[in-house]
Amino acid sequence: MTVVHIGKSDSNLWSNSSRQAADSTAPVLFKFRADVSKEHRQTFVTELKKLRSLPSVLNQRLVVGGPSITDPAERSKGYQLALVSHHRDRSALAEYQASQEHHAVTNTYLWPFREDVTRFDFELDAEDESIWAAV
Repeated sequence: MTVVHIGKSDSNLWSNSSRQAADSTAPVLFKFRADVSKEHRQTFVTELKKLRSLPSVLNQRLVVGGPSITDPAERSKGYQLALVSHHRDRSALAEYQASQEHHAVTNTYLWPFREDVTRFDFELDAEDESIWAAV
């Protein structure tokens, strides 16, 4: 199963679960403070995209997008960027979250400048695996 990730990691999130997914996907929504420049957000995007080369990212399937094109814009709740990453299983997601590279990007470009971050991790149903495999 594929795991979908959205937002900040909680290192204890999976510790009590014995279920392991075959693949996972992880979406994240980012909202920066109003005083954060467009240039800073673009640098953050550039640095996030470098994380796709980590071995814990399944087949380099990590994409970053934004700004939102949602209409009406209010439905985006002010989030400016989104990230979707795919991981082999929960342990690969945990490895990604714990990596020095991930911490360097988030500690430098995100946490000091964020207004909000939302994360939603999930395992894909087996019947949906083929859809995500093409992504």
